[in-house]
Amino acid sequence: MPGETVLIIEDDPTMLRGLKDNFEFEGYCVAVADDGEKGLEAALSVKPDLIVLDIMLPKVNGYEICRLVRKEGLDVPIIMLTAKGQEQDIILGLNLGADDYVTKPFSIKQLLARANAFLRRRRQPAEKNCRFGDFTLDLASRRLTRDGREIPLTPKEFGLLALFLRRQGRALTRDEIINTVWGYDVFVTSRSVDRCVNTLRTKIEADPARPHFIQTVRPIGYRFETDAC
Repeated sequence: MPGETVLIIEDDPTMLRGLKDNFEFEGYCVAVADDGEKGLEAALSVKPDLIVLDIMLPKVNGYEICRLVRKEGLDVPIIMLTAKGQEQDIILGLNLGADDYVTKPFSIKQLLARANAFLRRRRQPAEKNCRFGDFTLDLASRRLTRDGREIPLTPKEFGLLALFLRRQGRALTRDEIINTVWGYDVFVTSRSVDRCVNTLRTKIEADPARPHFIQTVRPIGYRFETDAC
């Protein structure tokens, strides 16, 4: 909603100005920083509702900002701005605490849509029951129902769906999914994640081959979208 604060950390003055103007036009309060040192200071002092973060910054790079922001316990959504095709950079940023990314050059409408979705979800109060479409996931009883009819889930399917719902709209790497659902001490390959996603899709998607909720983020991992079209 208007009045929420977006922090933009970008060293290109033309891009910084364009992003600032577009977010302000949408009604957001905008704070800006043109290097990583200023950006980190602003993130910790302003405590914005969302951060738009370039990776390649002078003084302190975007990876270190992600790491330190999360170390301080800030749960603010972070959208990275990355160079096109830098797969390993994207994976590293996501594993350090970023929530999503857009690759340059990008559509400002796409970036605003991603930002608006994160901020809209951030306004919603936490619930014991997570609802999406016709489904309800009861976190306490570990039951998934659709219109009152229970849909059986394996423990891993429940853990995966609960993770998706807690972090809906965020791009999750396969490593992050493995560490959260399976645990650090268990040897699991990315194929196990893909198999679990596929079986979960058969239970919640009208057409698993054309998923509405569980979107594949190639070649990174997955994103859960309740607002998917």
